[in-house]
Amino acid sequence: MRVLFSSRAKHDYLSDALALLPGWAREGEQLSRMLALDDTQHAALTERVAVVADALRLRPEISRQAGRTRIRLGHDDGEPLTEGEVLLAARIEDAVRAVTAP
Repeated sequence: MRVLFSSRAKHDYLSDALALLPGWAREGEQLSRMLALDDTQHAALTERVAVVADALRLRPEISRQAGRTRIRLGHDDGEPLTEGEVLLAARIEDAVRAVTAP
């Protein structure tokens, strides 16, 4: 089930959430993050994200190009971002820290 936010509450919620998620950018009704990861880190991150995304029943877009990993959450069809997608972005940040830790 998708929970939608009213436009005013959604704006405040997304602004607050994005302030706590450095590196994430809002592109319309999507959140995106670009990371410089090696192939091993990319593979480990993809596996960790898949576990969390499955639990939240979400499908992030994760792609690799020229040594960089791009993650996109949300919808191309203009459907509003959900609380689950913002939660997934936060969990992805946890996964990034885990795979890039020395």
